[in-house]
Amino acid sequence: MSFKPFRDVLPSGLRVVTVETPHLHTALLAVYVRTGSRHETPGNNGVSHFLEHLFFRGSEGWPDTVKMNAAVEEVGGNLNGATTRDHGYYYTPLHPSHLRVGMDVIGDMLTRPRLTDMEVERQIILEEMLDEVDEKGRDIDLDNLSKRLLFPDHPLSLKIAGTSDSVKALTHDQVREHFLRHYVAGNLVVTAAGRVRHSEVMALAERAFAHLPRGEASTEAPPPLIGPGPHFHFVTHDESQTEFKLTFRVVPEQHEDYPALQILRRLLDDGLSSRLPFEIVEKRGLAYSVSAGLDTYHDTGLFEIEAASAPEKASQVVAESLRVLGALCDEEVGAEELNRAKRRHRMLLEFSQDSPGELAGWFGGTELFRTPETFSHRADLVDRQTAAQVRDAARRYFTRENLLVVAVGQKKGQKALEKVVAEAALPSSVSAVPRG
Repeated sequence: MSFKPFRDVLPSGLRVVTVETPHLHTALLAVYVRTGSRHETPGNNGVSHFLEHLFFRGSEGWPDTVKMNAAVEEVGGNLNGATTRDHGYYYTPLHPSHLRVGMDVIGDMLTRPRLTDMEVERQIILEEMLDEVDEKGRDIDLDNLSKRLLFPDHPLSLKIAGTSDSVKALTHDQVREHFLRHYVAGNLVVTAAGRVRHSEVMALAERAFAHLPRGEASTEAPPPLIGPGPHFHFVTHDESQTEFKLTFRVVPEQHEDYPALQILRRLLDDGLSSRLPFEIVEKRGLAYSVSAGLDTYHDTGLFEIEAASAPEKASQVVAESLRVLGALCDEEVGAEELNRAKRRHRMLLEFSQDSPGELAGWFGGTELFRTPETFSHRADLVDRQTAAQVRDAARRYFTRENLLVVAVGQKKGQKALEKVVAEAALPSSVSAVPRG
């Protein structure tokens, strides 16, 4: 895991990152842009996602969208895009001998979009958004609900796709203004990974993005801290299962505590033998599945645990999750379990080297915000963590005051769930291990 990506900056300020893996038989082209719902206001919420849709409506060089997609598909590709809270990306796999086709198409899409058919695309987006609301129009998406409570009055609380009202109100001028502000050279990273050569990628990028104007990278206001918890929010929704998410505010990837948090994530959820699936699913049969993960931004992070169960079991699942977290705060993890988590982390990083998508995402996507570390360095940071450091990180972040629980389900399980959260047997922030 010792290879390093090639990185250069074109005269316009556009960054180009190439990860050469000549042993592969495929290539992937991806363009990352530092704009998402975090760069919006309630008045134009959803504009980044709306713009993503409109890019696929054709460009000056490719006004016929069928021909635009066919050109990429004929060389093994498939145009796609995504919008997140803090960035967006556009990508396609390709046969390595046809990288130019993908670069020309995506380059023209992102620099000379026609921005047409807004009303048709508006209806498509409104249909897409129905998955996040109930029949009364109330938000029942756990991620949206938790972000709204964690980041009140801050752009991170805004929904990625926007609200029904904001999407209906978006104008062509608002979309074009957002495009002109954020789709500039200093705010994009062009990345290619797989059986590619950096010299070719540089030449193709300079040609395909010749119309991209100069401009600076987007900036973001730091997210605020909410008052001490535990916090609990319940939305009544008449479904057969209650869904819930436990969230703890943590630190971004470049923080010294982050490697210990990665280990904690693997101790909790990294196969059926890890702690949460074993205790909740395999041993007690309280849920079909349970997951734990880290959701990070360049200036903050979240540690999340998510599951769904029958309403009468929801409080038991949350109580057991809190008990498992408390055990990690109380005692150091054993050497065998700790070493297993470290081995798994290193092995999965090694597996990532066979995925152009993983390579592009890490070295290209991370480049939007900071210089990414090599995979070897990431693995070494985790390998150096001691059992005491892992326990201290658990004590520092898995505290009562830092706990937010959001649930969506039948009302009959609400009171029991609320009681479990109020009585959460976790350390207090007052007694948490201080940093440094």
